[in-house]
Amino acid sequence: MTSVQMGLTLPQGWLDEFPTNNPYEQFLFSKNVALTAEKLGFDAGYVYDHFIPHPSDNRTETFFEAYTLLSAICSITSKLRIGQVVTCNSYRHPSLLAKMTSTLDAISNGRLEFGIGAGWFEYEYNSYGYKFDDPVTRIEQLDESLIIIKKMWQNQKSSFKGKHYSIKNAICNPKPIQKPYPTIMVGGAGKKLMKVAARHATRYNHPFGTPDILEEKIKLLKENCKLIKRNHEEIENSVLLRVLVGKDNDDVKDIISKLKKKNESIAEFIIRSKDSIALGTPDQVSDHLQQYLKIGINYFIVNFIGLSKSLEMLSLFSKKVRPSLK
Repeated sequence: MTSVQMGLTLPQGWLDEFPTNNPYEQFLFSKNVALTAEKLGFDAGYVYDHFIPHPSDNRTETFFEAYTLLSAICSITSKLRIGQVVTCNSYRHPSLLAKMTSTLDAISNGRLEFGIGAGWFEYEYNSYGYKFDDPVTRIEQLDESLIIIKKMWQNQKSSFKGKHYSIKNAICNPKPIQKPYPTIMVGGAGKKLMKVAARHATRYNHPFGTPDILEEKIKLLKENCKLIKRNHEEIENSVLLRVLVGKDNDDVKDIISKLKKKNESIAEFIIRSKDSIALGTPDQVSDHLQQYLKIGINYFIVNFIGLSKSLEMLSLFSKKVRPSLK
């Protein structure tokens, strides 16, 4: 049986994640979370590849750039693997992305988890001046990008001429330390994306899906693998989940009271979070995650909610929830 792997997202600014408004102190908090996670035995730390926070009422707040933050984190950790949930293919030419990721794998001594997707945040595209192409085009671009990246990771010189991207005798040194290349985690939910995952992924990741949704996606992935005669067992299945865990019911309520909307009751927060957050005591959170194990998920990426209000959540999850996931 494949052992359960556990990653977490590092505080970055995607949601309300920082206990301070000072950017340097915010980085120190993220650094502390990474070091604590490493000590507790988490397998990997991930960041979102975005430029601005997601909530529309929070877009003036800090949001650290993904690869810059990962470079800093990999220099102060030694075991924690590092990745993205997920790199937006549109924001960097694939040849540059090959160079950046091979460098990151080298300076982290082979700890890169390369997550990539087709992109979706239209407001962000427009804000930063990127063309937001239709979904079919973005999927085609992702497919070509992964062809180029894998070539450049492995070949001394690489050439490719596609519909969207071209390279000619491109050199990428240093090569990744991991052979034949780092984990490729294709993330997203679209039907056409599953064809790209079947061709290129060593891991598929679904963001915030319920067990029923994940079961359908895994079935679709298997069908696409069959069409190209690839063994679907070569691809690991993973999920990105929000988690809020407290020592007991009173502790859970106390954390929620610091997170809920001003005019919202704790009960209302719990109701609206039912399908989007694994929420409760260690036993309750464990029961929620067990549903994913039953459908073949063996890699979890946990986005802890309320971490800035209760850093003890990391230890509680590691010691009380993770051991039950078998």
